[in-house]
Amino acid sequence: MADLGSMIAGKETIDGGLLVTLQGEINFDRTPVLRTELVGLLERQGVRKLILDLSAVDYMDSSGLAALVEVMQIQRRRREPLVLCGMQEKVRGIFEIARLDTVFTIVDDRQAAIKAQD
Repeated sequence: MADLGSMIAGKETIDGGLLVTLQGEINFDRTPVLRTELVGLLERQGVRKLILDLSAVDYMDSSGLAALVEVMQIQRRRREPLVLCGMQEKVRGIFEIARLDTVFTIVDDRQAAIKAQD
């Protein structure tokens, strides 16, 4: 059975937003937990800019992509930015195959994400 614990390894308040570090495998079994956590953060904390650091995510399947698309749609409706950073090569490949690398704002690291204006 898959570990269904939190995929949020850390949260850090940044100027105008929140930087969330995700960890582990984001797969079909764990995606509902991730979706609940991220949507909850947006609703409870009134986050403006949201940065997701994916450097500790070593695998993501299409359900994980769908969850991030949902978060992106929420941010767009609110007219607030979502920036992804620190993707490992395997995870970035999934975004490229789905052509989502052209839809999301994706940068190399946290510093670039904090500076990104989306």
